[in-house]
Amino acid sequence: MTALSFEFYPPKTDDQRAQLDRAATRLKAYAPDYVSCTFGAGGSTLSYTSETVRHLNQHHGLPAAPHLSCVGGTREEIRELLKLYRAIGVKRIVALRGDLPSGMGYPGDLRYAADLIAFIRAEHGDAFRIEAAAYPETHPQASDALSDLRHFKAKIDAGADAAITQYFYNPDAYFHFVDAVRRLGVEVPIIPGIMPISNFSQLRRFSEQCGAEIPRWIAKRMQAYADDADAVRAFGADVVAALCERLVAGGAPALHFYTLNLARPTRAVLQRLGHG
Repeated sequence: MTALSFEFYPPKTDDQRAQLDRAATRLKAYAPDYVSCTFGAGGSTLSYTSETVRHLNQHHGLPAAPHLSCVGGTREEIRELLKLYRAIGVKRIVALRGDLPSGMGYPGDLRYAADLIAFIRAEHGDAFRIEAAAYPETHPQASDALSDLRHFKAKIDAGADAAITQYFYNPDAYFHFVDAVRRLGVEVPIIPGIMPISNFSQLRRFSEQCGAEIPRWIAKRMQAYADDADAVRAFGADVVAALCERLVAGGAPALHFYTLNLARPTRAVLQRLGHG
């Protein structure tokens, strides 16, 4: 059975907290290796992230990995956060550069994810398993694809244990990326990030922001279904399940699902993959 992990985001309202609890309860049945928890831009949800990590761990019994960004933070702030995570039993961290929010002038003491990863290793040795980010379709801010590969290798050289990719719908992008970094000497597991499709207009907006390509044939089919939400969900689940099957058959070591705090779209994919 393929190893699974799920990403959640920190809730800010009572309704969002109830939604997260419903999703975590339903997805826990798939026995994920771990779940990750995102952060907000500029540290706006740092406290929400640590609270959510603690809640997922203690209330749901899920090993939770916080996302940690170096953007806008001082070494001392990051040091204190790492101490907190270690104190509450965190064993894994997703280390990212993050994006500098508009209007925020200070980029932080640590400029790049590789700097953050090296800092975590220097402060805590092997206490944390560190996941880095990978971009099979190239980071949207990269000057070119080759420099992007070099930046990725720098994160692994700094001490990352594995990588989770940005979501994509073209499996060849993933396989080509893995082949390219293997030629650079990168041996760590590279886990594809999977985005189930349930709301196409939202997905299109996300994809424009993060540089993920939606293949034309998928976009055209989604537009054809228009307001037929059931047809969109069924088609989306079929497409993403076929993508997962291709990735696993091609050697992907695990699957990491971006849940958006919803269980239904991820469950629809997993059921098609025979996960119950």
